[in-house]
Amino acid sequence: MLENPRSPRVRAVAKLAKRSARHETGRFLLEGPQAVREALRFAPEAVEELYATPGAMEKHPDVRDGAGDAGIDVRFATEAVIEAMADTVTPQGVIAVARQLPTSVRDVFAASPRLIAICEEVRDPGNLGTIIRAADAAGADAVVLTGRTVDPYHPKVVRATTGSLFHLPVSLGGELAGVVGRARAAGMQIFAADIDGDDLLAVRSEGLLAAPTAWLFGNEARGLDEASVALADRSLRLPIFGRAESLNLATAASVCLYESAFAQRAD
Repeated sequence: MLENPRSPRVRAVAKLAKRSARHETGRFLLEGPQAVREALRFAPEAVEELYATPGAMEKHPDVRDGAGDAGIDVRFATEAVIEAMADTVTPQGVIAVARQLPTSVRDVFAASPRLIAICEEVRDPGNLGTIIRAADAAGADAVVLTGRTVDPYHPKVVRATTGSLFHLPVSLGGELAGVVGRARAAGMQIFAADIDGDDLLAVRSEGLLAAPTAWLFGNEARGLDEASVALADRSLRLPIFGRAESLNLATAASVCLYESAFAQRAD
């Protein structure tokens, strides 16, 4: 039983909340039974350490069983230790350390994807996590991060994905023009989500959404710059039927991805 919140082991886990530690070690923090459960199910080879309070293991026997199936020992810890490790204010008694498993841009497009999300300069962790979750739910083949998009292994991003980080490839560090070039070479059309673009409903009526598509999403505050929009085959906007000034980035991305998913599955 780990009891000392200030022990070197506990401090090493807690440091993974910082980007510098994640970059140096190639590891990241998983908090809560849902994230750990999905990691054990879909990427057990990535899970290196697992800590939990006895009470949490009693409450979540599937996590305990998943760890056993993966050959991972559960290290019991006090609530004070779990709190010291966690990034959240009220942790749920389960913490894991996992190895980062990014997918290369080359491998993303070598798999002949039909639907991907490209995130350029997305800075809010909650937005990025929600986009990854929405891409997973819509059946997208990958999410590609370009420019200065927030680290996908940031604790808030990981939590916002609710496990989807382990369900589909996530590629990071690419340069936008190069990524778009690879997408086009793979036979995909490029749609940029842009407030000044054409009405998405018009594109739907033209039957264009069923083709293999890479959606390009930009920064929450500035959107996409002119050069980025120019890389796309077409820029599209979601119509606003009510009085809202605009939609949150993650909400808009979810709608766009689902529009493509519906069209691609219509037949």
